[in-house]
Amino acid sequence: MLRAKLSCVPAWLLFSLAALLHGCSTTTVDNTAGWSPNKIYAEAKDEMDSGAYAKAIPLLEKLEGRATGTPLAQQAQLDKAYAYYKNNEKAQAIVTIDRFTKLHPASPALDYALYLKGIVNFNENLGFLSSITQQDLSERDQKAAKESFEAFRDLVTRFPDSKYTPDARQRMTYILNSLAEYEVHVARYYYSRGAYVAAINRAQIAMTEYQNVPAIEDALGILVNSYNALGMDQLRDDARRVLEKNYPKSLYLTQGFKSRTQPWWKLW
Repeated sequence: MLRAKLSCVPAWLLFSLAALLHGCSTTTVDNTAGWSPNKIYAEAKDEMDSGAYAKAIPLLEKLEGRATGTPLAQQAQLDKAYAYYKNNEKAQAIVTIDRFTKLHPASPALDYALYLKGIVNFNENLGFLSSITQQDLSERDQKAAKESFEAFRDLVTRFPDSKYTPDARQRMTYILNSLAEYEVHVARYYYSRGAYVAAINRAQIAMTEYQNVPAIEDALGILVNSYNALGMDQLRDDARRVLEKNYPKSLYLTQGFKSRTQPWWKLW
């Protein structure tokens, strides 16, 4: 009789019980429930020190919530941004940094936040594909380079005495030349395909917008050779005089147009 009664249990009830049991068996246990903020931070730092950035991120997120309004919460935000960066999550790193600067505009660590934002965008352009394709920063989308420059410029303007400022200045110089080199790269592309007018236009952009950077030598060289190819002798001679005055040892003066075989940024 008992067996007969059990066989009549509705199927929907059995499915409900099974789902309930399954849900109970997969409930996530928070191992940090009884931890102090300092212990969470210590564990997160250990994970970061060992290179386990993906494991450090959720710990830092928990710390933000439990230490809200304290310097430790601010530190957690900055460390989380760095962990995202090291874990190749550039977009999340930038979002985290922007949130930090918005929430803590007077933070004593604001200079570091700006520096980190510049670094994230700077290294976005110098990823592992550079070593594989021989493609340098000047040959890529310039959006990240410009955003990196702006972050570094904000840093050196607002915090000229920061310990991060000297390195930021060097990177700004590099970025500025890369932006000029981008225009030169396009000019070189046009020149190699016989589009001399287009090559002249791009070389002139580099010379007008980015002065006193190494890429100007290439821009002048392309001008000289493009004017020569078009039979514009007067303009060719004018450009050559400027090249001789500023770069008397330039190979453009003795060898003419030169193609690039090694990215100049390898010296960085």
